Amino acid sequence: MCEGDRAATLVAMKFSARTTELIDSPIGAAFAMLDHRVNDRPLLDLSQAAPGYSPAPVVADRIVEAAREPITSRYTPAAGLDELRQEFATDLRHSYASSTITATDVTITAGCNQAFCATINALAEPGDSILLATPFYFNHEMWLQAEGIDIRYLGCTADLHPDLEEASTLIDSTTRAIVLVSPGNPTGVTIPVEVIADFAELAARHDIALVLDETYRTFRPTDAPAHAVFDNPDWRSTLISLHSFSKDLAIPGYRVGAIVSGANHQREALKILDCVAISAPRIGQEAAITGLRHASGWRREQAQRIARLQDHFVAMMARAPGGFELVTSGAYFGWVRSNDQRSTDETVRRLIVELDTLVIPGTAFMPTDDGMLRFSFANLTPAEIDELGHRLETY
Repeated sequence: MCEGDRAATLVAMKFSARTTELIDSPIGAAFAMLDHRVNDRPLLDLSQAAPGYSPAPVVADRIVEAAREPITSRYTPAAGLDELRQEFATDLRHSYASSTITATDVTITAGCNQAFCATINALAEPGDSILLATPFYFNHEMWLQAEGIDIRYLGCTADLHPDLEEASTLIDSTTRAIVLVSPGNPTGVTIPVEVIADFAELAARHDIALVLDETYRTFRPTDAPAHAVFDNPDWRSTLISLHSFSKDLAIPGYRVGAIVSGANHQREALKILDCVAISAPRIGQEAAITGLRHASGWRREQAQRIARLQDHFVAMMARAPGGFELVTSGAYFGWVRSNDQRSTDETVRRLIVELDTLVIPGTAFMPTDDGMLRFSFANLTPAEIDELGHRLETY
């Protein structure tokens, strides 16, 4: 076959409209602009919402040790290593001051994204509807679109909490779940305990799931329990809580997360997981076990360090450099409004190309262009935050 014939054959391949109509990864799209930078100065990377620092030494040592063990290359039980499920259940009981959580409620996944995907596939099919609180995490929207789910965008109140009254008007016989993220990605806003309780009650009243992504729970401004839903003995009929070890233990590349849910949901989710990755990588699970057992102090230190960075970031942004206004911040994020009259995508392009500052447009997290930007400040140093302010002033 000649080269022209091969090209014609490739062109003839057809793809699913569910994927071709999706946006490309906002992170990849932002990185693609780096080749067009016009300066030689160092890049300020505020794009990634994952740790850029190394895991605790005790965790790194266990990863090296585990890599040499023959069993590490084998599958684990589908729901995860029993030791990890036990350790994480213990951690959750302590964190939520609740005695109701057991190891059998925990399903280990290859990251929290996989936890979300398996959760959704277990709950809904094409044509069903799910309420997605805005601003949303972009991979959540992408997966719902890819699966043919009817997304009902749930607005927020002035303080960026999901609007309970609006939610009650969006639910009908096709609705299968409400999706919340706390602390929010991209806003960093922690949803108050009482608001989460109200949404759990709303979901229970309508016999639908409350899917609560708690990836950044360690980076809240309090050590108090994130919510009290686990205190309800019937929580398993409503709540599905999603977690990530990537952020807590700085092991994003080892892909380990968790679903906390009742047995009925767990059984259906495991069917999906068996088709995708069989089980989460053992080496990541071993790292998580060690982190839960021996790195609790290190976890607190990292959360405190990032809280101090947030304070520095908030202070810098208080003067609205270059007209960029900080709307809210928390966890890893600043949710920033641009006063530029151009589209948000054009603003992001100029920040990257001319100011060597890599951020993500708010259009990745909203169904409309409201001039918002996500600044992930957690991987910067205080000096880099100061430099960010200087660069924004020249916008």
